[in-house]
Amino acid sequence: MKTNTRQHQESVTVQVSADALYDLVSDVTRTGEWSPVCTSCWWDDKASAGQAGAWFTGRNEIPGRTWETRSLVVAAARGREFAWLVGGKYVRWGFILTPADNGTTILTETWEFLPEGIAMFGEKYGDDADTQIAERTRQALAGIPKTLAAIKRIAESADATGDVRA
Repeated sequence: MKTNTRQHQESVTVQVSADALYDLVSDVTRTGEWSPVCTSCWWDDKASAGQAGAWFTGRNEIPGRTWETRSLVVAAARGREFAWLVGGKYVRWGFILTPADNGTTILTETWEFLPEGIAMFGEKYGDDADTQIAERTRQALAGIPKTLAAIKRIAESADATGDVRA
């Protein structure tokens, strides 16, 4: 697996509309249902939930390590894109939704380790920064296809929510 990559994206076709799929992936409180690392998320201020400029906190768990991060929503366009910056500037994660044939949607998950994140790892980990960056990159690249498969399964299931299959 290539771990010197600083950005990556993968896509899957989902048998639901872009708006319905957006409603699912933009509900950060459901992230624990599909993420292999982020076990739960909550909005820091429920009044701004789901809007660009809103902050949320995510709890992440891997064997031997648990941590929380705050993230800033930077794109919230229903049926098109939902994206956030971890720490407000370190790593950009997002979902791009592209309507396709017969009411299906191409869901693309994107990840980019930003220069500010690389610099922060250098300050935080010193000589071990490259190893830490490679490990986070490996986790992201391994997690994206798992996340997409789980979102597809949830979105296409009859019992996902009342309106996901719209």
